[in-house]
Amino acid sequence: MLTHYPRPSVEMDGGTVFHFVDDGIEAVLDRARGYAGERDVRIGGGVATLRAYLQAGLIDEMHLAIAPALLGRGEPLFEGLNLPALGYAVSEHVAGEGAMHLLIGHHQTTRS
Repeated sequence: MLTHYPRPSVEMDGGTVFHFVDDGIEAVLDRARGYAGERDVRIGGGVATLRAYLQAGLIDEMHLAIAPALLGRGEPLFEGLNLPALGYAVSEHVAGEGAMHLLIGHHQTTRS
């Protein structure tokens, strides 16, 4: 997990271990890929975390659910980001009963 300061790892019931890394987004992603092997790596966190990964082009695919609810001010997710210029495009959209689901993909041909 990306954190602002180092802290010890936490093991949950069932064997899941959360490791806290403060070396930056690339280091966290590299470590997660190492643990995941061939499985998917999923990024969770707040708006600032997601924006950093989008800006760096490090998100291959994002599932965004948009629900018709007014939540207050919040943090703007895409403000100042030009997603098409960063290589992102909507690849699928599905109108569900309670939300619009968008699948947003990154169109980079090579991935390190």
